[in-house]
Amino acid sequence: MSTNEWLGFNTKSAVNHMFKLMLIEDDETLFKEIEERLTQWSYQVFGIEDFGHVFEEFIKIKPDLVIIDIQLPKFDGFHWCRMIRNHSNVPIVFLSSRDHPTDMVMSMQLGADDFIQKPFHFDVLIAKVQAILRRVYNYNTERIELKTWRGATVDYETNTVTYENETIELTKNELFILKQLIEHKNKIVSREQLIRSLWDDQRFISDNTLTVNVNRLRKKLDELRLGQFIETKVGQGYIATDEGTI
Repeated sequence: MSTNEWLGFNTKSAVNHMFKLMLIEDDETLFKEIEERLTQWSYQVFGIEDFGHVFEEFIKIKPDLVIIDIQLPKFDGFHWCRMIRNHSNVPIVFLSSRDHPTDMVMSMQLGADDFIQKPFHFDVLIAKVQAILRRVYNYNTERIELKTWRGATVDYETNTVTYENETIELTKNELFILKQLIEHKNKIVSREQLIRSLWDDQRFISDNTLTVNVNRLRKKLDELRLGQFIETKVGQGYIATDEGTI
C-alpha cells in the first residue's frame, strides 16, 4: 500500500466509497446515538474498547475520518491527535463538552479539521462530516496539479510546499487556504470567502478557527522564508503577494 493510499488521499472517491469513520467516544449512550445516525448515511463506524491503545486501533482500522472526544479515560483526545498527526493527515473532528476557547485553539493547532461543542444537533455533525469528506476526497476526481508561487512548488497531491530544496507538509485545511490565496494571488480573499470555501456553511465555524489556521500556515511557511508573503489586510481578509516573475 502506498503512502497516499494510507493517508486516504489518492484512491478513494466521495461518490463510490463507503467511508470508515473512527469514533473515539467513551460515553456509550452518545456513541450509540452517533453511530446510529452515521450508519443511516452509509458510513462504517468503528469504536474503541481499550482507551489505552487508541493509536493501535487507528493503525488497524485505517479510517477515512476520526471523530474524537477531548475528555477520555487514560489519555485525552489531544494526546491521541498528536500521535495520529505524526503519522497521517486523515481528517480529525473534535467533540467537547468543555466550553473553554483554548480547547478549540489547541485542537486547531494540533491539526484538527473541525471542532464541535457538546451538546450538538446531529444534523450539524452530519453536515460537517459530509463537508470534510467531500472537501478532502474530492481531490481524487480532479487532475492533480502543481502550482508555483514565489519560486515555491505547491503539490496538491502530497500536501507539500517545496522551496530551494526544503519541503514542508501542510494539513488539508492549511493547503486549502494556501490554494485559495495563490489562485487569487495579489488579490484580497475575504475571511468570509475562505470560511465558506472551507466549511461550506459559515454558521458552523468560528472566525477564530480561521485565524488559527492562517497563523499556523504562516508559521510553517516561515520555515521556507515565505510566511511574510501571506499578508493580513485588516478588516478585509488575506492576500498572497507575488511579484509576477513565475
